[in-house]
Amino acid sequence: MGQVSFLRRQTVLAALVANAVRPPRGRRAGLPAFFAGMLVSETAPQVLALTALDVATHVTRGRRAGVRAKAGLALAGASALGLARMVQQSRKVADELEEALVEGLGVDYVEQLDQVPDPADLATPWRRLARPFDFADEGVRVIRNVAYSDAGRRGALDIYLPAGEDAIKDAPVLLQVHGGAWTVGDKEHQGRPLMNQMAAKGWVCVAINYRLSPRDPWPAHIVDVKRAIAWIKANIAELGGDPDYLAITGGSAGGHLTALAALTPGDPEFQPGFEDADTSVQAAVPFYGIYDFAGSTGLTNAIGMRDAFLGPRVMQTTWQDAPDVYEAASPILRITADAPDFFVIHGELDTLVAVDQARLFAAELRRTSKKSVVLAELPGTQHAFDVFHSIRSGHTVRAVDRYLTWHWNTWRHGLEADSGVEPEEMSDAG
Repeated sequence: MGQVSFLRRQTVLAALVANAVRPPRGRRAGLPAFFAGMLVSETAPQVLALTALDVATHVTRGRRAGVRAKAGLALAGASALGLARMVQQSRKVADELEEALVEGLGVDYVEQLDQVPDPADLATPWRRLARPFDFADEGVRVIRNVAYSDAGRRGALDIYLPAGEDAIKDAPVLLQVHGGAWTVGDKEHQGRPLMNQMAAKGWVCVAINYRLSPRDPWPAHIVDVKRAIAWIKANIAELGGDPDYLAITGGSAGGHLTALAALTPGDPEFQPGFEDADTSVQAAVPFYGIYDFAGSTGLTNAIGMRDAFLGPRVMQTTWQDAPDVYEAASPILRITADAPDFFVIHGELDTLVAVDQARLFAAELRRTSKKSVVLAELPGTQHAFDVFHSIRSGHTVRAVDRYLTWHWNTWRHGLEADSGVEPEEMSDAG
């Protein structure tokens, strides 16, 4: 019986590892592939350790003989190789992110950091892996459930501040927009590692809830994000933040809302009743966002999401009946020369939102925007990889920290970043 259960455990594990290494594509397979793949790939060190313990226990009990036992051991070995590969890929993310920053900002971007990254800044964050879901941070204090609209809990925000008693003044501000397919999600459950990192360094971080579908159809979501931006600009100085400097970030649906808000400052369609409010941001860091609601890129992934999910659940109208609504909601169609600086992050193995959306979005930004554009494609990476502490999320948080620090210092010193487009390319595009 023990041999049978060992074989079954290793069979299940081998299937999970195979899914994480090479996930199936397509609308029906994408969602289950994401859940299983993300959890296994982001906890690969822990799963590898448990696999080794399971094998050691099995072997020490003298159960190496028999076809079932040998099959289980073979599967365990294959799983261990796959898990080791995932750990290696996660560790390489540090280099991938740094290369993306250098490519997008220039090799001298580090001159605008508070200090040049040393080997410790790029080292694997092993300590965090012991408690991946522990977001407590002694360096941060949180003010919870502040109302920014009259939508009850969906119109509330949390404010993350440095824990020290010293008053802060004119600190940079980061707005975090949660994901959840525009239908679920909560401000307390996403972006915590990044907000803790930045708040502990002296930033003011704001995490918001917003109205969700199907109860509230589009554009309630982006209206709430805009309303939160307006609230921040009107009130954040009382908490030590600089109302003139706001960066915005978020993942998945939050990545979409991040990009759309950054590209549509002052759009009256998304600011009913507060049309004159300043809703501009200085930088945007969307994680694995959706950039094409209209299917304008022709990507199968975008068109399938538009027709099977966005239409019936979020927009509550079809593309055929209201193409202009979908186009207005598509960040890739809202890019202008005045777009702010962007740091676009996406996993190459994302089965929910194809990495092609990020590639095309970044390419259009580089063609049209006058500001800097950084694109980081993370190998071996699924959707929502940063929601808890892992090797990959640790490296990503540090890279975003460097980016935001660079951007804040560049902005307050009145410097400009290159767009990454050569002058002749700009003239050709014009």
